[in-house]
Amino acid sequence: MLKDPFHQIAAALFFATVLGLALARLRQPLIVAYLILGVLAGPNVLKIIPSEGPIDVMAQLGIAILLFLVGLRLDVNVLRSIGKPSLATGAGQVLMTGTAGTLIALALGLDLTPALYVGVALAFSSTIVIVKVLSDKREIDALHGRLSIGYLIVQDIIVVIAMIVTNAIASGGGPGRDLVYVLARGAGLILVLGLAMRFVLPRVTEWVTHPPELGILFALGWAAALAALGDTLGLGKETGAFL
Repeated sequence: MLKDPFHQIAAALFFATVLGLALARLRQPLIVAYLILGVLAGPNVLKIIPSEGPIDVMAQLGIAILLFLVGLRLDVNVLRSIGKPSLATGAGQVLMTGTAGTLIALALGLDLTPALYVGVALAFSSTIVIVKVLSDKREIDALHGRLSIGYLIVQDIIVVIAMIVTNAIASGGGPGRDLVYVLARGAGLILVLGLAMRFVLPRVTEWVTHPPELGILFALGWAAALAALGDTLGLGKETGAFL
């Protein structure tokens, strides 16, 4: 067991490299190596990292940066063109899978609220896993990659709504007001970011691109700030970083 957080991070990076090389030889996605390492190095097996604290912040920052880079590469016009298919497939899949999961949980004897949580848990995919696999295979710009990203964005929005509804049901309150607030905050964030992209960011990027390392620092700070803002507004870190 390593007590120093620096040593824990160093050990995690070393073993991630070793496992990554091994699975790369087997032509397996690197995300599989990271998942295996997380299980082995965590507090339940080898206890190389006895607590989640030192790694949790790095993991959230890494997810934010990855989705930020995906957002940079996606064309807004392309997102508009795949909006309807993504909305139809994303909403349809969540509705069907969530309903089936809830009904199965009810049939197994669970009460309504736990059954709803089971249905919600079964209905959603892992955004970070799919984005990582698409990125490794360089398929984000392909048609199926763009459709998958749009599909996942729809799921991320729906999961926020679903959690508001299920939490309101569990507490005996009504989800209407919270849902309206979240949607209003999301619309406001998109509007503000759109105005910033049009009138502010072009000039700012001209200022920070010299020297180049300042531009990299600005990009990292921008990604982290938007992720934090999205989380504060109830939209989730992933949605904020992507926007």
